[in-house]
This record gives sequence, C-alpha cells and structure tokens, in this order.
Amino acid sequence: MQRVSVSQLLWIGATGSLASLANGFSIGSRPSTNFLPKDGSRRLKTPTTLKLASAPTISSNEDLLPGIAAIDASNGALYLQLEDMRTKPYFRLYSVDILASCEYLPQELFECYSETCEIYPVDEDEVPDEIRKVDADEHVFELDGWSRWDMPSEDYYDLEIFPEAYTGYDGSDIWSFIHNRICFDGYEYDDDHWKADFNKAVSGLHSMISAQVVRGIQERVLSGEGFSKDEQWTEPAKEFDRRLSLSGETPLAIENLYFTYMLLLTAVSNARSRLLRDAESGTLSPEEARDLKAILASPLLDNPSVGVASRKLHDHAVKDSDALGNLWEARMRSRELMRIMNCVQCNKCRLHGKVAVMGLSTALQILVGRTGEGGDMARIHRVELAALITTLHKFSRAVDFVQQMQKQ
Repeated sequence: MQRVSVSQLLWIGATGSLASLANGFSIGSRPSTNFLPKDGSRRLKTPTTLKLASAPTISSNEDLLPGIAAIDASNGALYLQLEDMRTKPYFRLYSVDILASCEYLPQELFECYSETCEIYPVDEDEVPDEIRKVDADEHVFELDGWSRWDMPSEDYYDLEIFPEAYTGYDGSDIWSFIHNRICFDGYEYDDDHWKADFNKAVSGLHSMISAQVVRGIQERVLSGEGFSKDEQWTEPAKEFDRRLSLSGETPLAIENLYFTYMLLLTAVSNARSRLLRDAESGTLSPEEARDLKAILASPLLDNPSVGVASRKLHDHAVKDSDALGNLWEARMRSRELMRIMNCVQCNKCRLHGKVAVMGLSTALQILVGRTGEGGDMARIHRVELAALITTLHKFSRAVDFVQQMQKQ
C-alpha cells in the first residue's frame, strides 16, 4: 500500500483530491475502538473519517492541518533534543508503586518473570538526594486534583535502564476499560464540547503507545532477536496498518496522536517560566538545565498553529456554565486513568504507562486547571513536570516513527 505523510493525508481529505493517490489507497470503514459505545456494540460513534469530493472537509478538524504540517517539519530537531534530555536523572527517575493491586478488573495473578517485562528499582545511591527530598516534600493528598501519583518510597525506577520495548503484553482489556468506562460516553468525535476533546486526548495517548509497540516490534526484527512462539505480533508493517492507518481498526489514530502532541507542546510552552525558574535555581543540574533550555527554545512551542488544539479545548471548557461546572469530571477521570494502570500486568508497561498518564494529566492541569483558564504553575510538582517532559518525548518519538513508516 502506498504510504503518505499525515499532512498529505489530511490535505487530501480537506481538498477532496485523490488524483495523486488513486492507485492502492482506500479509506477504512472498520470502527475505531477509541469511540465505541459502552454497550459493546460495533456501531461507530465517529462520523466518516474523511469526506471526499462531495464534502471536502475533515469533520471540524481542518484547522489542525497547519499545526500538523508544522510538527512534520520541525519535530525531528526537537526529538533529538528530547532524546538527550531523557538520559538525565531528573527526567528518568520515578518512584512508582509497582505492587499496587488492580481495583477495577477481575484478573488472574500473573507473575512476570520475563526479561521483557520485569523491572527492578535502582540502588539507593543512584537517586540524587535532592530528587528524593523534593518528591517527599511535595507529595500531598488532594481530593479533587488532576492526578494522584504514587506515594514516594525508597524504590525508584530508571526509564533508561528499563526503556520502552516490545514485551508481547496484550493490554486490550485495559484499553477497552479506558475507552468504555473512563472516557465520556455519548459524544461524537467532533462534538463542540471539552468532553469530546478529553476522549480525543486519551485516544492520542493510546495511539502513542501503539506506535511504541510497533516500533518495538520493528527493533526486535532488525536486531535479529526473533520472537517466541507465544508472541502474536511479529510484523511491524502489518501492525502499523492495523493499529494506526486509516484502513486499520482505528482510522483516526494518527490524527489523535497529533492532537494530543499539540496539547503537550502548548502545556510545556505555558509552563516555560516555571521550568526556566527551576533550571536557574539549581533544582536541576547544570547539564539538565542546559538541555531543558534548548528544548524550551523550540519554535514548535510557540507556533500558533500548534496551539489550535489547546485553544479548542479552552473554548469548549469555558463556553457556558454547564461546561465549566462539570470540569470536575475531567479531573476525576484523569485520576482514574492513573489507577487503571495498576491493572497492567506487565511491570515495564505499568511503569511507562503511569509516567505517560501523569504527563497527560499534568498537561490538562496546566491548560485547563479548575476554571478552564489554566492551572497555577506554583502548584505543579517536580514529578509532574518531569513526567510532562518525558511524555513530550514519548509523543515526539511516536510521531518520528509514524513519519518513518509512512516513507516506507
């Protein structure tokens, strides 16, 4: 199948022109699991993915095209900077409760002894005292907060020692619970409401993880390591098409990926003054501060077209008293996203899932806050800022991988 860039693909939908892609291109009709009703039926909640010549638009998302094009043009440079940043202790060390019990799904006890999914805490002397002290001092119980991070303990896990990789773990039950129980029901894909935006942001998180899974499969193939007889996903191109392409199971997956990436970019931009203050106050090491300042200078952070996603979210959140009065529901669901990660039975997946959920929750806290006008930067904790930057890296890497796959 002929592959095209995301911006090309969306432009095709916006113009209704398929002339250059008449051969070998088809629009998928299979439903997106990201927007299925809770009754378990396969009725597609979202309308047509792309409207062709008779209706040359992409639902209400034509205004995302310039931001997607800007990301396609500039993500490569930012991705390299974030790759350097992720090796620094401030952004790679997290105290996580790996043994927390699942409270939402009946599960058989699954002990992960495989090298692909098991993780171990680092030695105590490998965690800077400043990180331990700040995490302990800042941890508070907030009844109605955007997130509820695990209580810090002596156990810290290093994302560099245990990076994302293909583990063979099947998290479909977790994602089904998220989309059918935690996300908002009764909202179409492009409804003029922040609840639809929330669903889209969570679906973007799903798309990012799907991209990382496929990337891991490809890395396994290229390394020659091979697969066990129990691993069902072994073909990266096939899995990319199934999970992320227009003709796959989630036709809007890549659009969701870009939408959530835009939210994260704008959140980091809004947190710039706080991050710079931390960089200059000695909270970060000189090397960490230098690398962070380089990231904060990325033109993507201030590109108005990238800010469209957050402006849509803001406008939907404050459009009327009903929308504003129900924002507590977003905070509650954000907290539930963190708790459902305790049902992930692959420890490496649980670790990275918790950090990614924290990053997204922090972005929503910064962009929306309690009033729809954004959160108080002084209330953002170290672990939240670290997770925000780490999750930005995860999305940047996912976009980079999507671009690579579309060139094949």
